[in-house]
Amino acid sequence: MAAPIIEYRRTHDFPVTPTQFWQAIGQVDDFERWWPWLGQFHLEGDGLVAGSVLHGVVSPPVPYRMRIEVELIRCVPARAIDAVVRGDLRGEARLRVRPGGEGTEAEVAWSVEMMQRPMRIAFVLTRPLLQWGHDRVVDMTVAGFRRHVGEGIDSA
Repeated sequence: MAAPIIEYRRTHDFPVTPTQFWQAIGQVDDFERWWPWLGQFHLEGDGLVAGSVLHGVVSPPVPYRMRIEVELIRCVPARAIDAVVRGDLRGEARLRVRPGGEGTEAEVAWSVEMMQRPMRIAFVLTRPLLQWGHDRVVDMTVAGFRRHVGEGIDSA
């Protein structure tokens, strides 16, 4: 039986400089407003710096919720984040930011294992559907964030 692991790796373009992108993702108090699937969010630490821990509940469009914490292991402003994910999902995640095209290329990647028993069973039975749903939620999240950073530049 395959391990119930969701993997993701894609590069997304944003119409801002890497510094502006970093400033936008540093607005952690806005995360719940930007992303309706995230609840009970709070940050333990001083922003996007090594040692900070982001806590929250992920509620995707399926009938389950996952409590997670994301510990920032390495943060290089406007360049990189490496993190460890714990809770109902466990694994590693990273963000790489670089100038590209008309603004910024942000490469995001993670590999997380589902730890809840019902999700582990569902994964075995419906892996392609769960991966597809995961990728659509990420696409919507990126599109919403792209609008947010674009609006921030328009009003600046």
